[in-house]
Amino acid sequence: MSKSSSLHRHRSRVVTQGVTRAPHRAFLRATGFDEAALAKSIVGIVSTQGENTPCSMSLGPQADRARLGVSAGGGVPVPFSTVSVSDGTSMNHAGMRMSLVSREVIADSIELVVRGHGYDALVGFAGCDKTLPAVMMAMVRLNVPSVFIYGGATLPGHALGSEATILTTIEAVGRVQTGQMSSEQLHQLESTCTPSVGSCPGQFTANTMAMVGETLGLSPLGSAMMPAVYSARLALAQRAGETVMRLIENGGPLPRDLVTRKSLENACAAVAATGGSTNAALHIPAIAHEAGVRFTLADVAAVFERTPLIADLQPGGRYLALDLHRIGGVPVVLKALLEGGHLHGDTLTLDGRTLAEALAEAPDADGVIVRTADKPLHPTGGVTVLRGNLAPDGALLKIAGLKSLQFVGPARVFENEESCMQAVREQRYEAGDVLVIRNEGPKGGPGMREMLSVTAALYGQGMGERVALLTDGRFSGATRGLCIGYVGPEAAEGGPIGLLRSGDVIRIDAQAGVLSVDLDEAELAARRLAWQPPPVRRLGGVLEKYALTVRAASLGAVTHSGQVEWPYEPPEAE
Repeated sequence: MSKSSSLHRHRSRVVTQGVTRAPHRAFLRATGFDEAALAKSIVGIVSTQGENTPCSMSLGPQADRARLGVSAGGGVPVPFSTVSVSDGTSMNHAGMRMSLVSREVIADSIELVVRGHGYDALVGFAGCDKTLPAVMMAMVRLNVPSVFIYGGATLPGHALGSEATILTTIEAVGRVQTGQMSSEQLHQLESTCTPSVGSCPGQFTANTMAMVGETLGLSPLGSAMMPAVYSARLALAQRAGETVMRLIENGGPLPRDLVTRKSLENACAAVAATGGSTNAALHIPAIAHEAGVRFTLADVAAVFERTPLIADLQPGGRYLALDLHRIGGVPVVLKALLEGGHLHGDTLTLDGRTLAEALAEAPDADGVIVRTADKPLHPTGGVTVLRGNLAPDGALLKIAGLKSLQFVGPARVFENEESCMQAVREQRYEAGDVLVIRNEGPKGGPGMREMLSVTAALYGQGMGERVALLTDGRFSGATRGLCIGYVGPEAAEGGPIGLLRSGDVIRIDAQAGVLSVDLDEAELAARRLAWQPPPVRRLGGVLEKYALTVRAASLGAVTHSGQVEWPYEPPEAE
């Protein structure tokens, strides 16, 4: 047995072995351990199961089935849970400040339980947007044998004669506000667009990050796009338990063997190729941070710029996760990218094979949902990074589905999301405007709210590409239209977005990757001298702690200094 295998197989013996551990064993016996169990590897099975969101409601049965796999492999499964915050019900009010913060809380809570109890390995289940990167971050931070399983997406609904999803309903709000749809029709959509448990069904943040999990090697290939309600997910979960026991026996591959610069670049390519969520450019650097790999927005941008858009997925395209699953899932996308020279094939997968070896048996692109890399929907990725005197640290724009990649217009500045939403609701803006929402960054929010309700209302009012929206906050993976977010530095840190005044002319050129304001350096410098930071509010609670520790969005909005080593403590000899 290798040294690594021995360490991870017996880490829990610091709790179970030795005379001084008699009280520890007594507590374990009270949970159902016997002599045989005390000699086995202990595997934590964590999920964000809860009834606060449909995204998490399918996780309980899956996590329970993983226990069978761990037991079959000779381990002792110990289930535990952690929190989740639903983006669906926290959007467009102050509760959205809690969403990104929850990513750190979830990762920290998993670390606390696994380290506090000395578990040997981890199987993790997540469903809602921030829960996926959070669980993956914890796995990489802990670097114990780990398997990540996404809970799966909801099935699409049907209303008003066509397929409907939650995005259909969100955008319908704007159509009701402009008189293009009745309240009764909106009610029909609301009542039927989400017919089952599971996450949002397009290539929004949850499905995007599930694809990232597969590409990094933290999840089994072919697992992510399977709908939440498919019974095959129970078998998948059981296999995850069996897999983690093999990882313990073999000593890996461990999460930091899987999360490397090459696999991170592969993950970015998968996002770009599918028109995935802009939030991935926040989460991928955060996962890298846990592995001790410096991977910033600039690194993400370099991959986005060289990767073609090959998958026709919503919100920019036509198809859903269910459609991709039917043709073979994520491996279809990865194989097409690999054959086109856009992936590193020598990264590792969970079973120890290289990615190229594992993809050899994957189905070929169907030419409709997924194209080959030589016949792309667009020559560069569905998400692009913009830079210029308005965003020295970069900003993100999802270009998948956009009709025009250039826009010039006067700024209409709002100090927060609520004031902009009110103006949009009352249609107090004009075609050609650039709506600017500032003070919504990681520190300035704090919490970096996403602006889905604003962007969806604009789109629903038929103005999705007739105006632009610019913010130092975030966007949902479901956002479409000319919406630029993650502008850095943020206003609270003295970034140029905080110097803008209504009427300033803003230039957006996604083809050239430029975001600028028609002000010379002398004027910007004068405004910078006159700028005063926003008054510090007494926050209390979790937001106060978050604001004090959070780093820039370009670094992943992380809250600690990086790779953490867990010192090995030999168990006491009997």
